[in-house]
Amino acid sequence: MVRMVRLTSIAPPSAPTTPRGRTLLGRTLLGRALIAAATTALAALSACGTGTTDRAEDTRTTARAAQESARTRAGGGLPGMPPVLDRRDVYAADRPNRLSPVVKDFPSRVYVPNSESDTVSVIDPKTYKVIETIRVGRQPQHVVPSWDLKTLWVNNNRGHTLTPIDPRTGRAGRPVEVHDPYNLYFTPHGKYAVVMASLDRELVFRDAHTMKRVRTEPVACYGVNHADFSLDGRYFVVSCEFSGELLKVDTERMKVVAKQKLPLEGAMPQDVKLSPDGRRFYIADMTANGMWVLDGESFGTPKLLPTGKGCHGLYVSRDSREMYISNRGEGTVSVFDFRRNELTKKWRLPDGGSPDMGGVSADGKVLWLSGRYDAEVYAIDTRTGKQLARIPVGSGPHGLAVYPQPGRYSLGHTGVFR
Repeated sequence: MVRMVRLTSIAPPSAPTTPRGRTLLGRTLLGRALIAAATTALAALSACGTGTTDRAEDTRTTARAAQESARTRAGGGLPGMPPVLDRRDVYAADRPNRLSPVVKDFPSRVYVPNSESDTVSVIDPKTYKVIETIRVGRQPQHVVPSWDLKTLWVNNNRGHTLTPIDPRTGRAGRPVEVHDPYNLYFTPHGKYAVVMASLDRELVFRDAHTMKRVRTEPVACYGVNHADFSLDGRYFVVSCEFSGELLKVDTERMKVVAKQKLPLEGAMPQDVKLSPDGRRFYIADMTANGMWVLDGESFGTPKLLPTGKGCHGLYVSRDSREMYISNRGEGTVSVFDFRRNELTKKWRLPDGGSPDMGGVSADGKVLWLSGRYDAEVYAIDTRTGKQLARIPVGSGPHGLAVYPQPGRYSLGHTGVFR
């Protein structure tokens, strides 16, 4: 059994490295350099430090978060959101092969954005072979299913565009200009796309179909990157990887209502995932080497559950009983049991690797993960943990999308369905 531990008892881990000892470069170092350069000039505005003022502010925002949650409960779910099928399981629509009529005839593919090759590798999951390579914009980070399930959006972060791919034909369309699209989410009622503009330090709400800007919410943290929505859709939790902070955002008002600093110097929160019962959020942290467990309603200080070096991506099984956790820094995948509230297994890639972002096959039998620093993709049997395939792709593979997947609508990222 793995016991949840308060971070005050944990020494700060060393800087993250790949399994082969290479220091993580690029985006991580750039973000930290930006923080260092801006610290003096923006200290009064950013509230990203760890001093008395910041702790007082965190206390105030926690109180505001509790007030917002009370208001949410009184008002019911987000207007316009499809009804929750089962309040005991937010993923009830994601059962094996339960494909929406919208996607049931789409060919099964794995779309891999290669951040340093400016391409998307398309894998046939039946043969484990790359069958096509699509040229896209500069530094594609994630492939994101649209809310209505009809489009895959490639986030060309440095190219400042989104490339649409038709999953029915596999053809790429005309790029849409969107500044700094590191990651992309969709509000549960389908009205807005939410661009995680990491370097711009903004959450940009756009029309979910045209991508026209609707509202920009500046943030006082660095490196907004991942998120997930509450069961009722009224709010979502965002991770800020370069300043080690979490945000709570009111969906309808498109406004940050609370912020907190994680209780570990150098924390780098990554993927965010809601528990099936909607009671807590899990936030992967690649320098804390585990995932934070957060009560989203109170937005109080979370606890840490150690998983492995470089904890990064979080993926729920098709029966909602387990969550697969990629530990990028040690080439493993931890398996968390929701009901038992503990880690039950750890799978190790036989030749090492850097398992990062991905998704679960429609039938639930295969976990697909990109090998961020090894130009490869891993296919893992979810029943045994055995590696089924190791597929060469372009350089810097990141947020791959397995598509189609079960679910009524998409909340974005590499495929969060409800």
